[in-house]
Amino acid sequence: MARRLKRPLPPPAAPSSAGTAPRPATPAHPAKRARPGGRLYVIDGIRLLAALMVAAHHYVGTWRVDQPGNRIWDRPVSDIMPTVFRVASYGWVGVEIFFVISGFVICMSCWGRTPRQFFVSRVIRLYPAYWFAVLFTTAVLIALPGVWERLRLREVLLNLTMLQAGSAVPNVDGVYWTLWSELRFYLLFLVVVAMGLTYRRVVVFCCVWGAAAMLAPVADLHLLELAANPEGAWYFIAGLALYLMHRYGQDLLLWGILAMAWLMGQLELGNRIEKVEHVSSWRGSVAIFTVFLLLMVAVALGRTDRIRWKWLVTAGAMTYPLYLIHYVAGTTLINRLHGTMDARLLVAVVITGFLVLSYLIHRLVERPVSRLLKRGLDTSFARMRNAGDA
Repeated sequence: MARRLKRPLPPPAAPSSAGTAPRPATPAHPAKRARPGGRLYVIDGIRLLAALMVAAHHYVGTWRVDQPGNRIWDRPVSDIMPTVFRVASYGWVGVEIFFVISGFVICMSCWGRTPRQFFVSRVIRLYPAYWFAVLFTTAVLIALPGVWERLRLREVLLNLTMLQAGSAVPNVDGVYWTLWSELRFYLLFLVVVAMGLTYRRVVVFCCVWGAAAMLAPVADLHLLELAANPEGAWYFIAGLALYLMHRYGQDLLLWGILAMAWLMGQLELGNRIEKVEHVSSWRGSVAIFTVFLLLMVAVALGRTDRIRWKWLVTAGAMTYPLYLIHYVAGTTLINRLHGTMDARLLVAVVITGFLVLSYLIHRLVERPVSRLLKRGLDTSFARMRNAGDA
């Protein structure tokens, strides 16, 4: 979620309403002026739209649900609602949209923060809703067996760490695979946060990470490929470049990074269609991704700043819980109810129900648990610091 900049770095040698800022000895980007911080409401709306795309895809747009005798609809969904299937078959692009937004928002929210603040902000943002989702999905699988295989207790418990992919343990819900990509991005970006975020350092990070992502598949080094994350790296890099455009303004270097991210991204879109999705076309997927990037460019350059609809804040807050809980639980419900009402109405009812549940998770789980976690972590780090001083 886009947050206000807590302690933005002063713009190098740029005039402000209070006068002229002193010129640093080695300016990070002397020709650019940092924008003031503020919530970007449009991003909240885009995030919810991406989550709805992914949910629709999982319910009625995957290769799996279009097979005869599938576990969700019992017959090809393209026979039940062909038009909806054709549209929903492109909903998986919402995951790539999430990755771009994540790069943008992470860079924005941790600018001027310490590594400790970055760590605390990620823990309280990711874990409360995730813990609920793991327990909720497990409870659904116990109550409604027969659609998805339930993991053993020790595997469910390990899922609570969010590190199960590193131990080759299956996810309680298949959508959690994206969290593994997010965690690797955070770990890499933490290095830049520890050094102190500047225009130059973020640009160097984008270039170094991009080079590693290009080399990893041919280097035959498992550790490099694990860290470089070639399947997702360029989407995060696009988000970082877009945030630098937002903060400092556009220039040829940032456009070059964004263009490279688009070129590498379109290749990954094609690879994913061939290896996983099978149901959508490369041209359509690239068109959707390109339109989204152009919209993000408009956001980065301030063309959408006038949009300040308060309900978009709530929409953005519901996105993460919706993503976490919709897949296994939702498809299990469809399996039980698909013969009781019109298929389109059923999908609409299931998505609406999960939107309501996501709002309740945000209000009743995320908010209070995040406050408790933040208080506890702040106390722990203060004790660590005091013990070190002693």
